[in-house]
Amino acid sequence: MSKQVRVRFAPSPTGPLHIGGVRTALFNYLFAKKNNGVFFLRIEDTDQNRFVPGAEEYIMEALEWLGIAPDETIRKNEKFGPYKQSERKHLYKEYTDLLINSGNAYYAFDTSEALDFHRKQHEEQGKTFIYNWHNREKLDTSLVISAEETAKRIANGEDFVIRFKTPVNETLHLHDIIRGEVKFETNLLDDKVLFKSDGMPTYHLANIVDDHLMETSHVIRGEEWLPSMPLHVLLYRAFGWEAPEFAHLPLILKPIGNGKLSKRDGDKLGFPVFPLNWMDPKTGETSSGYREKGFFPETVINFLALLGWNDGTEKELFSLEELANSFDLKRVHKAGAKFDPEKNKWFNHQYLIKKEDANLAKSFSSIVAEKGFSTALEKTKLEKIVSLIKERAHFVSEFWELSDFFFVAPTVYDEKASKNWKQETPALMQELISVLEEITDFTSINIETIVKDWMTKNEIGMGKVMQPFRLSLVGALKGPHLFDIVELIGKEETIKRIEKAIDSL
Repeated sequence: MSKQVRVRFAPSPTGPLHIGGVRTALFNYLFAKKNNGVFFLRIEDTDQNRFVPGAEEYIMEALEWLGIAPDETIRKNEKFGPYKQSERKHLYKEYTDLLINSGNAYYAFDTSEALDFHRKQHEEQGKTFIYNWHNREKLDTSLVISAEETAKRIANGEDFVIRFKTPVNETLHLHDIIRGEVKFETNLLDDKVLFKSDGMPTYHLANIVDDHLMETSHVIRGEEWLPSMPLHVLLYRAFGWEAPEFAHLPLILKPIGNGKLSKRDGDKLGFPVFPLNWMDPKTGETSSGYREKGFFPETVINFLALLGWNDGTEKELFSLEELANSFDLKRVHKAGAKFDPEKNKWFNHQYLIKKEDANLAKSFSSIVAEKGFSTALEKTKLEKIVSLIKERAHFVSEFWELSDFFFVAPTVYDEKASKNWKQETPALMQELISVLEEITDFTSINIETIVKDWMTKNEIGMGKVMQPFRLSLVGALKGPHLFDIVELIGKEETIKRIEKAIDSL
């Protein structure tokens, strides 16, 4: 690569950022970092009818949370600013004029009624109406009326669009980094609208002009943009500019069935398709996000990176730095990648168990406080509880259910487990209380040694004591190592719970 790598993520602020868009941003970010390049964010808001308040801020916040913030964007290192298309609209007319003057574009004055008529006429004949080389000189365009008449109609305020004049009888052999050679017949392409009489460019024109002016070296985007590739390459050619390299990423597919992953799939199967919670400003409806569901940003980055890419090994867990070092567009697959919500939970579990107990305890403390136990345990005990339960959790939000018995004595006892409470159990539990009362060094390992010595000396079977003991403390046969629980709740609480079990069971 001779020139500096500059790649962009260019979303439209029409709603929340879909997880597919996040993966596009991530792959651009990784490619930039691998090649010591620049990753920039441009907001493509030329379609003001679809603009949604708050969407732009949402996009920025999502990328920040994920740790893939752009190097250049609105109000940040604006080397080629503005980075919002609506603030660049004064640029685009000048470029459409260049295309008009070079014969690569033309004015079209067709009304919507006239176009509807042509469409219906074609449908009646079993054909599809395409506005292109086949009919553009039979329609209401500057190709068939004089320059004077064209200028007069524009001066009179008549509505028009400027269309690209697609070349005739060409086969385009284009290169895609992921897909290799892709072929397009220009005779099958339509003459896309580039500019409207309201002074706003369409996506196609603004995108090409901005990518050129912002020195974009590679365009890495979703597969849905592959059909636009020939137009974009032809526009570069018409301007006399060098086109960037293109790479079209595979679709993210539904977990079940065929087709592209949608919000509806998430709603149906109970998983988010957005990075952060989003509230629709029109309906007030809230869609859940990965952040609020308790996923770590590292988790989201990791599972998204492996949707359609791998490094050629069996490795599954990557830090962002490792991903950047390993990333290669040539290892991105052509076929779509199936989204797996259960595997994503597995990823979150892997990151959770690697986290420091102190960090997890800090997050857990707010849940404990909500339950009314903010001062019940000191920090070191909370960290110890976390260390005992995190292997069983996918999310911090599951900690309370896994550890509530550390804070609250059981009020009910698991029915199935209660069958372990035999006729001789109360007497054994009373003896156990006597043993516990005598212990001064109330640490897990010491308590376990003394209790097991007592059972061995008196030839008491392990199950006869240990299961009722756990049932007394927890209310069920679940939880971490029993003597760790005993140490953490303390001698007084342990004895109190055994006495309560004797009375209840």
